[in-house]
Amino acid sequence: MSLCLACTMGAQSAEKIVPIKYGNMDNWVIRNIKESGIIGGNKKVVYAVGPSMTINGNIPYTNKGGSPWGTSNVLAHVSGIYKTNNSVYRDKHENGHCAKLVTHIEKVKVLGLINIKVLAAGSLFLGDVREPITGTKDGPKAINWGIPFTHRPKAVRFDYKTLLPNSATRIKQNGFSSASKVAGRDYAVAILYLQKRHEDAHGNITAKRVGTMVVKYSKSTNGWVNDATYTIHYGDIRHMAGYNASLMGLRNCDYARNSKGKSVIIKETGWASPNETPTHLILQFSSSHGGAYIGTPGNTLWIDNVSLVY
Repeated sequence: MSLCLACTMGAQSAEKIVPIKYGNMDNWVIRNIKESGIIGGNKKVVYAVGPSMTINGNIPYTNKGGSPWGTSNVLAHVSGIYKTNNSVYRDKHENGHCAKLVTHIEKVKVLGLINIKVLAAGSLFLGDVREPITGTKDGPKAINWGIPFTHRPKAVRFDYKTLLPNSATRIKQNGFSSASKVAGRDYAVAILYLQKRHEDAHGNITAKRVGTMVVKYSKSTNGWVNDATYTIHYGDIRHMAGYNASLMGLRNCDYARNSKGKSVIIKETGWASPNETPTHLILQFSSSHGGAYIGTPGNTLWIDNVSLVY
């Protein structure tokens, strides 16, 4: 079903389950947005995880109801043109709802003539996005990765389902050129990092990695996998069996908003001691891997009932 880079835990009678707020994916904000006429003037429904409510109009979104969840669904306002990306959807699961993350080609037709095609993966994560996006270079900086968090869970637990095309290669399509092949099979991922962050007098943010969990899914499942539980490994894990540097190694590419409200890169400078207490939790689910504009169209990951295990 999945290639797991973190050991799966069995159920234990003494464990404590703490759901992440809105992690049951039953409540959603529905945003009704009208794109600019020059690109077709389409009316789009854009979803966010949060309290059940509807927002009409091209209004920049901020997380509602104390929701800790951000998504790759965004409103862009570039050169006076309103455009949306929608790659995370509300879907049905049992008697409620779940999140459906889809890798797809976002198509834009300008004045009915110029076709622009961009590959976009579905991403659901703890944090938020500063809207509107004002340019392609501003996308990564708009994301505020992670939430304040000072606990030490032993595992993360969630329900999931995958539908992954049987393709040996991926594509890269950034809208400025035709699609190109990228070696290697695409897979969906779930990533959890615990960090101990420090902000200096200049607003720079550094972090030590406290805990790590990464799992990647390379095959379609036969329906839902419920209560999938993955151990969080503390301290320096470079010598652990199954260590994958590209997914589990220290990172220097994620952004966070500092105390001055400025987006800066979180620079991970080393591994914390195994008994360290974190300051922040990063948790991300994505329908593809490999970076911006890279993936396999049709890759789909469903997520529900996200909780932490103690």
